[in-house]
Amino acid sequence: MKNILRNNIGSQFFSTMSIACFLFVFSLSAIAQSKKQLNIDQAIQMSIDNNLVVKAGDLEVKASQSLKKTAGELPKLDLNAQLGQYNSTQFDQSYQVSQTIPFPTLFGARKQLINAEIKGKQLQKKLTVLELKNQVRSYYYQILYLQHNHQQLRQLDSLYSDFIKIAQLRYKTGDTKKVDVSTAQAKQGEINLLLKQNEVYLANAYSSLAALLNTKEDFELASQSAFAPLQINNLLDSTAVANHPAVQSFYQDALIAAQSKKVERSQTLPDITLGYVNQSLIGFQNVNGTEKYFNGSNRFNSVNIGLAIPLTFGANKARVRSLDYKQQAAEANAQQQQRNLMAQMQNALLQYQQDMRQYQYFVKDALPNAKEILSAAQLGYKTGESSYLEYLYALQTATDIQLNYLKSIQQVNQSVINIYSIINQ
Repeated sequence: MKNILRNNIGSQFFSTMSIACFLFVFSLSAIAQSKKQLNIDQAIQMSIDNNLVVKAGDLEVKASQSLKKTAGELPKLDLNAQLGQYNSTQFDQSYQVSQTIPFPTLFGARKQLINAEIKGKQLQKKLTVLELKNQVRSYYYQILYLQHNHQQLRQLDSLYSDFIKIAQLRYKTGDTKKVDVSTAQAKQGEINLLLKQNEVYLANAYSSLAALLNTKEDFELASQSAFAPLQINNLLDSTAVANHPAVQSFYQDALIAAQSKKVERSQTLPDITLGYVNQSLIGFQNVNGTEKYFNGSNRFNSVNIGLAIPLTFGANKARVRSLDYKQQAAEANAQQQQRNLMAQMQNALLQYQQDMRQYQYFVKDALPNAKEILSAAQLGYKTGESSYLEYLYALQTATDIQLNYLKSIQQVNQSVINIYSIINQ
């Protein structure tokens, strides 16, 4: 009876443990599957939607747009009251209201200036988005490179492990020396160091990309069957450089200076003043030859019309001259920025072509040779036809070629990312 009870308890325990293990594995699988898969376009869009710097740019644009209603702003309405013996010994009351209206051209100049400032803020936002795209692309493809670099280092570590096993067997049989085994282990240690370094770089890149995306969701890069370089058309439109936000922003600064000059010049025009007076004149007044008494309820009205003319123009001329210099400076900066970007595009294209030639060399020549060298060395070392040094040299050569091949792809991608930034994509 005790044995039966013990067996039942044991079976229930193992059944419970099996269910718990299954649930644990299932939960881990669910967590792994819950990570969002991001391709490069999705990552860029997420960064634009979530990045706080871009949101700050939106707020700057809205702040400028909110000023549109200030274009027709008038000076404060002037209300005055005069109470006392201003006409006779009687206590009279006089109420005045007046309004100064700037010359009408000022309103149009202000509106054009505000619109120009809004466009300037929009260009600044475009420049922010372009820089953000550049950063996202850089970290995205850096992560891809580091992931494939990690896989390659793992494969190389496995090759060195096999090499060490063979070397240890040959050492036991007296075919090789202890120093050969130690040297192989040291080489494997270098690969392990590279792996750890790669892991740090990968973690940092993920952290930097997550900061740009500004998301609390777990994500990972969409899996790719092969790590291949980005392609770009060598026939690039030169007008893309002229439309670059950095260039257009300088031209917009020049336009803002020009519109500011119009505002300054409009302020030198006379202001129109309109006023209305309502007052009492207690006492006798001659009305059509007859003396008539007027009390405080009898009101006398008048209208004032005037012009406010500035007497000094020196300060205004100085401000206009300063804005003229600012306009010229902005135009000069825009032209120089465009020349710089054109030179950068030409240099970037040359660099891209050079990086592509290097990549094609690895694909067509270096990688096939590395495979042949490694296969021949492995076979020769196992059969005893190749010496330890020959095999180690072949392994080192293959290692360098494979790692440099991945690096060549990363260099091509960075060149393309640089070109995208220059042509405003």
